[in-house]
Amino acid sequence: MQPSIMARFAARLPFFFGWVIIAVAFLTVAVSVTARTAFSLMFPPIVDEFGWDRGLAAGAFSFGFLVSAVISPVVGRIMDRRGPRFVIEIGVVLTAAGLLGATMIHAPWQLYATLGLLVGAGANCMSFSVQSQYLPNWFVRRRALAIGVAFSGVGVGAILILPWLQTIILKEGWRSACWALGLMTLVVLLPINLIVTKRPQDLGLLPDGAKEAGAAAARRAAAVVDPVWTAIDWTVAKAVRTARFWWLVVGFFSAGYAWYAVQVHQTKYLVEIGFSPMQAAWSLGFVAMVGIPGQILLGGLSDRIGREIVWTIACGGFVICYAALLALAGTPSQPLLYVMVLSQGALGYAFTSLMGAVVAEIFEGPHFGSIFSLIMVSLLAGGAAGPYVTGVLHDIQGTYTAAFAVGLGFSALGAVAVWFAAPGKVRMVAGRAARN
Repeated sequence: MQPSIMARFAARLPFFFGWVIIAVAFLTVAVSVTARTAFSLMFPPIVDEFGWDRGLAAGAFSFGFLVSAVISPVVGRIMDRRGPRFVIEIGVVLTAAGLLGATMIHAPWQLYATLGLLVGAGANCMSFSVQSQYLPNWFVRRRALAIGVAFSGVGVGAILILPWLQTIILKEGWRSACWALGLMTLVVLLPINLIVTKRPQDLGLLPDGAKEAGAAAARRAAAVVDPVWTAIDWTVAKAVRTARFWWLVVGFFSAGYAWYAVQVHQTKYLVEIGFSPMQAAWSLGFVAMVGIPGQILLGGLSDRIGREIVWTIACGGFVICYAALLALAGTPSQPLLYVMVLSQGALGYAFTSLMGAVVAEIFEGPHFGSIFSLIMVSLLAGGAAGPYVTGVLHDIQGTYTAAFAVGLGFSALGAVAVWFAAPGKVRMVAGRAARN
């Protein structure tokens, strides 16, 4: 679709076109994140088939995150120069190539190259990191709510796709599941992302579907708490010399560690303590499903009460999740399983609604993509460290007790870090600005 055609369409529907962009992001996140999360379902049959150590096999997931962390600053620069459409379409091709190529693996390095490198890097080019760089441009007053709606696609994708993949794995094997998911990635995501545009101004529109530039500018000015800070033209070089930047790094690393350590290992853990493979798969899917209202409601709540409070609620969700997992080892009961699922999904997944919004409140500007990508390196590094360290600790001790205790500690650290970063002391969220 040519930009001129999109511009004419957008001009007729100035408010709704922003939500069309959100709908495209919703579908893209649904498929791309599920493609990466599906590693948790592939993990048990791959370990059983090849007899590899869990640390070695889980390391492929971590390797993909490490590669994503390394390329994330480059992706940010490309986003600033070429826009999201270019980056996302590259991600579609990489992810599909990794899933289809995984069907031919016979050695650990091939697992690392396909489900690790290609799927990890490809999903990174389509999911939270890239989406969080341009979606905040489309919304200001409803920023976290809009992003929460887009990222709730994770839950819809997981509850629909993950059980379907588990059924394929049980009936036809994990290679058939890779084929199905790889083809879905190509067929669904390649065409719909042709309409993605970096900012509404590129189409002659304004954020939130506003019609008057003066009114929109007045609302943005009213939200400023620290005019000296917001007057700075933030570049990467300037940002890294601030304490706020490094507190964000700590917070994002901790969130990534807590999030992906449990996501990769919970399926295998639940099966080992007595739950069936289908129960474990449905639990992973329900985590994402209950994350749908959590992301939307808590994202919208953060637009009214502030990012710090809701980020702390998300961290508290993972604290409860890890505590429930530790308790399940002694008492593998359904109620504890529900507690683990609800706390991880309904509360913990609110991170996704806040990532772009938290950084945008502090470092909004023409170099936001580069700054955000550099901060996302820490989340990806945490996502890489979590599954690997958790697997190694299990291999050493024979249980997940110490590994889950470490995850609980990082969950608490993430809550502390965002208060020191203090985005609310730079810009008020729309709800607080309106009350003032």
